[in-house]
Amino acid sequence: MNFNTKFKLSFMMFLEFFIWGGWFVTLGLFLEKNLSTTGAQSAAAFSTQSFGAIIAPFIIGLIADKYFNAERILGVLHLIGAVLMFQMYNAEDFTAFYPYVFAYMVAYMPTLALVNSVSFNQMTNPEKEFGVIRVWGTIGWIIAGLTISLVFAWDSSENAAAGMLRNTFLMTCIASLVLGIYSFMLPKTPPKIAKGEKKTITEILGLDAFALLKDKNYLIFFLASIMICIPLAFYYQNASLFLGEIEMTNLTSKMALGQVSEVLFMLLLPVFFGKFGIKKTLLVGMIAWVVRYALFAYGNVNELSFMLLIGIALHGICYDFFFVSGQIYTDSKAGEKFKSAAQGMITLATYGVGMLIGFWVAGVITDTYVTPDGVHDWQTIWLIPSGIAVLVALTFALAFKEKKPTPVTA
Repeated sequence: MNFNTKFKLSFMMFLEFFIWGGWFVTLGLFLEKNLSTTGAQSAAAFSTQSFGAIIAPFIIGLIADKYFNAERILGVLHLIGAVLMFQMYNAEDFTAFYPYVFAYMVAYMPTLALVNSVSFNQMTNPEKEFGVIRVWGTIGWIIAGLTISLVFAWDSSENAAAGMLRNTFLMTCIASLVLGIYSFMLPKTPPKIAKGEKKTITEILGLDAFALLKDKNYLIFFLASIMICIPLAFYYQNASLFLGEIEMTNLTSKMALGQVSEVLFMLLLPVFFGKFGIKKTLLVGMIAWVVRYALFAYGNVNELSFMLLIGIALHGICYDFFFVSGQIYTDSKAGEKFKSAAQGMITLATYGVGMLIGFWVAGVITDTYVTPDGVHDWQTIWLIPSGIAVLVALTFALAFKEKKPTPVTA
């Protein structure tokens, strides 16, 4: 890959995840401080990500893969996203805000697959080349957090209460507009399905990959992946609200420690995976969720602030050792026939079904453990997902029997 192409793809990834990190991290804090939402309303807003993930395969499989170049539909979706983000910036209450965030996530979630498609189309050795491109997405997410906290301080207690977090949507709107226009300058990525070629809906949407569930071990992993997303949803939905309520300074920049950790543990993952195998690697990822939420439950912003920072930094283990390892495990089980479809299936199960359940549970728990004057019992709220992670880890440890992968052929 020449330098020009590598630069274009890297900048595309940077903008793609700068956009996501530029508003999603502080959404929970914004919703309560500026729109006075309940836990259920916050859960509804975060659940739009899951609905977007569920709808995404239809957009990619039925439209992008068959009729349009990937880079063109990427541009159109981000231009639509810029308009919707501007409407979110202008919304004065949750009733006005929700339709726009729902429409935005339906437009945004398919772009996660599209940027991968554009990248892979330019690579001759994705195993070696993709990581160098994808890391710029994580850098973009980190830069977004640093901008919010250290450049503009929109997430400080005073500014958040004054409505300054609303500016995150304007910042994201501008970035979406830039990526929307820039996408039309990306390398051409034509439809994967040739004109005249006929495929069934099942093949286009990758539903054939569900044949993997005939394998008992993979079925156990698949169900564990859905269940572990319940604790994950608590982090996305409540972390910024929790840190804001206990008055952590520069909270968004400190939350970016999670992405820094993600990069570091991504480098360690192949070593750990090769030495200890899939079962122990996945278990370490699950146990990290248990520890993370216990640290949140008992830490504070004073003498125990280090516990909160360690909890944030555990994101690298939580995400890489379970979700990335799970993608590798899925790839090894799928064989050549189901590789792409299998990745789509596990994404649908986690970010779609699993997170949808998780956001609903997190909303109910958050509303249950709050006083009439709006004070949350954070210790209990965090210990519940920690306990769920314990149950998932124990069940997985007892039920999963590690063995060498055998690709599914039918």
